[in-house]
Amino acid sequence: MNTNTQTTRLYHTPLSPFCRKVRLVLAEKKIEVELVEDRYWEGSPDLKRRNPAGKLPVLRYRGNMLAESQAIIEYLDEAVPAPALMPQTPLERHEVRRLCAWFDDKFHVEVTQPILNERVWKKITRTGYPDSRIVKDGLRAIKEHIDYLASLLETRRWLAGNTLSLADFTAAAHFSCLDYISDVDWDRSEVLRDWYATIKSRPAFRAVLADQVPGIHPAPHYAELDFG
Repeated sequence: MNTNTQTTRLYHTPLSPFCRKVRLVLAEKKIEVELVEDRYWEGSPDLKRRNPAGKLPVLRYRGNMLAESQAIIEYLDEAVPAPALMPQTPLERHEVRRLCAWFDDKFHVEVTQPILNERVWKKITRTGYPDSRIVKDGLRAIKEHIDYLASLLETRRWLAGNTLSLADFTAAAHFSCLDYISDVDWDRSEVLRDWYATIKSRPAFRAVLADQVPGIHPAPHYAELDFG
């Protein structure tokens, strides 16, 4: 066997919610993976060779190169059926996909991207100093998202329904990036805080909670399962 082509390998960057959602699903499925950090901002030609779109994550799995985080996690759920992370009915699956899109599109544009770009990526890539106005806009926007998600959790055990799904891991990936730098007001919603405490207590979260980004120290409560 040529182990070089058979090893499951994820090309990623640690504080990317898109990379983290794939890591979480891989871990939940108990798929062993080799993590390879890709400093994409350095313009290596290898990234476009792996994914013509030039985006992370890229997963090498069963000899195939897979790109686009949502496509990857849905593929993994079909390829490794247990535990199932998509519900059975079309309407329930629609709700999972709707919430995945909510986080990867709306939440990312309004919250994750602006806050992480100003507070983390500008420092890592040495491309300037944080713009406090942009950070404040992101922190203002997250309050509306927290209120909306809390309203869902008032009537559901998990975000998309009564079973754990890809929507929960997608949401948790975004929240975990922000929680690393302590930019989530967990006091605003007890029900959302309880949801996050529950999902980050799962074994799948262990590696993510162990992340250390050079020069960016995690919040004191970041790795505490009960928020310290």
